[in-house]
Formats: sequence, C-alpha cells, structure tokens
Amino acid sequence: MKAVITGDLIDSTQYTPQELDMILDAVNTEFKHFQKTYDAEFKIFRGDSFQGVVLYPKLALDITLTIKTAVNKIAIKNKKISGLPDFRIAIGIGNINLKRESILESNGEAFQFSGRALDTMKGDYPRLLLRTADDDINDEFNVHFSFLDSITGKWSRESAEVVYYLYKGYKEREIAEELGIYQSAVNQRKKVANWDSIALLLKRYKTVITKYQNNGV
Repeated sequence: MKAVITGDLIDSTQYTPQELDMILDAVNTEFKHFQKTYDAEFKIFRGDSFQGVVLYPKLALDITLTIKTAVNKIAIKNKKISGLPDFRIAIGIGNINLKRESILESNGEAFQFSGRALDTMKGDYPRLLLRTADDDINDEFNVHFSFLDSITGKWSRESAEVVYYLYKGYKEREIAEELGIYQSAVNQRKKVANWDSIALLLKRYKTVITKYQNNGV
C-alpha cells in the first residue's frame, strides 16, 4: 500500500512566468529532499501540476503540508491572486499495480483515488482531500481537512513561513535565527497559525493510517 499525492496550482494562469519559476523552483527543492529522505518520487507536469508516490502513507500529510507551506511562504505581489499562492492537493492511499519508469505512466488504486479526488476539487475550496477504500476514514479526514482549510486560508505569509520551518524540525530559537526575528515573534506567529491544533491532526493522521495499513484493508 502506497500514497499518491496529486496537486495543481490554484489560479496558475494568473501568475507571471517569473512567479511560476519561483513556485516551481520551491517545490522542486522539496521534491529533491523527499526523494533523498523518504525515497519518494515526484514529477511536475503541465507546468502547474505535480504527482508523487510516497512509500510510507503515514508521511503523506507531512509531505503535503510541507509542499503547501513552501509555496505559501513565497513573497508574491500579484493583484490578480487572492491570498497566498497555493495548491489543491489530493492524497490517495491504496495499491499500485502498474509501476512504470515514469510515475506519470503508472497506475493502480492509489493513483485512481488521488486523481479522481483532485478532479472533484473546483474553485478555492476544498484545497485538500483524502481518498482510501475506507469511507469512514475518508469522511473523518475530509472533515478535519475542511477545518484545516479554514485555518490555513487565514494565514499570513509570515505564519506559513514559521510553520514551514516547524515541519522541518526547527526549534523556535533556530527559526528566530533563520528569519532574523525575536523568538517571541516566532512563538506568536506559531500561535496565530494554530500550530498546536495542526500537530494534533498530524498525529491523528499517522495513527489512523498506520492502523489502516497494518490491517491491509
């Protein structure tokens, strides 16, 4: 059982070529890290979308939120864009029965779950969905993700920046040094971003998905 993560950039046609370069450079940097650290494989296609295979489904939400915050923290001044730059992302968890050299040519349950979920996502929300063979799991996390959307939709770029480094395992003091701000400012941005609630969601996701995978559903 694997996880497939598929995403497309919201309002991609509204960005300038230079802005798209910034966004794609940011996600490519994360993809290289995922490949080295998690043995995950990601590819960009169409210039504004991506797909990746994650060997350990319990890590899919960590990876997804790292991608989102890596893009959210990019400073873009574009009057055509409402809010922070962001992706719609669908996580599909299941088997992969056709693995080609390119993941874009591969197929299986996880690909189908992820692709079909992304196809249902229109407009600004939802921005994150989960699909598995278990409807109860899908229902639970899509409620959680709806609340997550309401939280992240109110983030400032500064809040997203702090959350990004928290995902990277940085301590508050280290984030303060990285950003050149006081530790008290980091702590305040962390609170505004509702980091403690997000950390609980990450823990719950890992517990449920690990159990689901171990049961071999």
